[in-house]
Amino acid sequence: MKVVIQKVASASVTVDSKIISSINKGLMLLVGISTEDTKDDVEKLANKVLKLKIFEEMNEKADTKTEWLGKPWQKSIIDIKGQILSVSQFTLYATVKKGTKPDFHKAQKGELAMELYHEFLNLLKNGIGEENVKDGKFGAMMDVALVNEGPVTIVYDTKDK
Repeated sequence: MKVVIQKVASASVTVDSKIISSINKGLMLLVGISTEDTKDDVEKLANKVLKLKIFEEMNEKADTKTEWLGKPWQKSIIDIKGQILSVSQFTLYATVKKGTKPDFHKAQKGELAMELYHEFLNLLKNGIGEENVKDGKFGAMMDVALVNEGPVTIVYDTKDK
């Protein structure tokens, strides 16, 4: 599985001109599922997202030369009691090596992808509470808006060694 993790002040998903999900401080995830992914990848990814130390410790002064408000890279989404907005993103597995049209053969197909994606969401909900995990609409054309903090954007692939 592949994910783009963005630290956000806020994020939302709009479908058919209606906001269907929104969060405040937390993480915006774009999640791709490949044809090779299994439940092990789902567990590995959920664990990484929940434990990733991407937030500041506000009670300590930054020990960097940048203008951080607190000590960076100290707290996880669990620690700050933040929210997650996750969007399924099959295009993360696009291949553009030949020609100009993306090839999506590495992306998992609908039913199987949906099953793994919902399992991923359930693991996140178990970690930070159902009310703190939102998602888009699987397979829909969505407008995603966010305010990236930092900016902090991290790409992670469960297959990377």
